[in-house]
Order: sequence, then C-alpha cells, then structure tokens
Amino acid sequence: MPIRLFEPRDAADWARIFHAAVHGIGARDYSPAQCAAWSPSPAPVEGVLAHVAAKHRVWVATDAGDVAQGFIELDRDGHIDCFYLAPEVAGTGIGAALYAVLEGEACQMGLAKLSVEASEAARRFFLRQGFVVQGRRDFERHRVAIHNYAMTKTL
Repeated sequence: MPIRLFEPRDAADWARIFHAAVHGIGARDYSPAQCAAWSPSPAPVEGVLAHVAAKHRVWVATDAGDVAQGFIELDRDGHIDCFYLAPEVAGTGIGAALYAVLEGEACQMGLAKLSVEASEAARRFFLRQGFVVQGRRDFERHRVAIHNYAMTKTL
C-alpha cells in the first residue's frame, strides 16, 4: 500500500479507521464497555482536523483507490500519538510499513527516543519493533476503567 502524508480529505477516513479499529481490533482485548468509552462514535471531521494540525507528521497508508486504510502520528518530541489500522488490513504488514516511515523521519529529526501509550494490541506490535514497556497505565474514560502501556524505544 502506498504511504503518504495526511491530507484534509483523509479526516473522515481517520475517524472511520479509529472507530473501527477500537471496536474491531481493540475488542479482542477490551470489553464492550471499554471500547464504547474509548470511542463512543466516529470523531467529527472538524475535531480530526484540529487534532492532526497539532502533529509534526501524520502518515496514511492507502489502497489502490487512494482511500486511507491506516495512519500513524508523530509529535515533534518523538511521541507517537495515534496509530490505527482498518481491521481488515491488520496483520498484513501495513502497520510495520507505516512505523518504518515514522522511525525514519524520527532519525532524520535527530530524535534520541520514541514514546507511545499503547493498547494491548499495539503493545504487542511495538514490542516487535524494539520498544520496552515502562509500565501499565490504569485510568478512567467516561467513568469506565481502561488501561494501556507507556513504552519507549531508544533510537
């Protein structure tokens, strides 16, 4: 799949992918109540555009019709904020390709470290990329207990 920088026209796909990933991939490790708290509905396009505007880079992997199937975000400080794939493409190597582009950019920027707060599925992915778990983070979202993992990788 081709990988390119996010464009404003990708905002609706970003919202679709995020919501579908939470309820498709996330549902393997989190309860229905946790998934509903994590993503009650697809985000509004205006909210996605505002979120993405604050990022250093957002890349999307697209299908043959140039429709986004996954995305990954890098902040200027090396933090990976959102990384989601459409459930039907998870496990196909698209996530690894997106991550490779991000890590290449991070190295070009001279970053010494990457960090992420990873879900259960993302934790497994990032461990394969050489990240180390710093600790489990337990918190509440919409009054529902949920968790993720603080992870880092030295570049």
